Amino acid sequence: MNHIPIEEYLPYHLLAVMVLALFYSIYFVKQWSQKRRGIQTMQIGCRKEAQTHTVETLMSVATVGILPAQLMSVGFGWSHLPAGARFTGFCVGMIGNLIFLISILCMKDSWRAGIPDGDKTALVTGGIYRYSRNPAFLGFYLQYIGVMLMYCNLLTAGFTVFAITMLHLQILQEERYLTAAFGEEYLDYRRRVFRYLGWSIP
Repeated sequence: MNHIPIEEYLPYHLLAVMVLALFYSIYFVKQWSQKRRGIQTMQIGCRKEAQTHTVETLMSVATVGILPAQLMSVGFGWSHLPAGARFTGFCVGMIGNLIFLISILCMKDSWRAGIPDGDKTALVTGGIYRYSRNPAFLGFYLQYIGVMLMYCNLLTAGFTVFAITMLHLQILQEERYLTAAFGEEYLDYRRRVFRYLGWSIP
């Protein structure tokens, strides 16, 4: 008697929606929580430097545009990978959600979307930030990659590559801002902790 793996029977459309719903619930609940305390979370486009403004504009297009692409792929069932890869995608997406949640909890009221202009925040180096300088972005990446593995097609693959590229460019912009804002304190942190995952041994 042939044994069919359980992942062949999983409702991937529901699992993909779960990954997306959890991710954006974390994002918007945090934003709402900060707004109640008078904190403007959304800072994208606040700075007028041409390079920063261009990167943040393209990042917004990528991160807003990827959601309808993901939902369209789920709705029409556009998937070209086997069940094992799709189940891996669900796990990767949920790990991304967990990392994103831990990241914004550790950031507390210093979390912002975009580079602030005149809005002073603290340099957070504790908690999950001891192991990654950009764990929230890592959470974004894993969520995008996870959904792409669940519903892999040219649309989701293209938007995933576009979004991850623009988020990486945003990180480079933020590194310049943090160097200017915190100086040697941030440079020392950069020497100790890798951009995405890992740390240097003194």
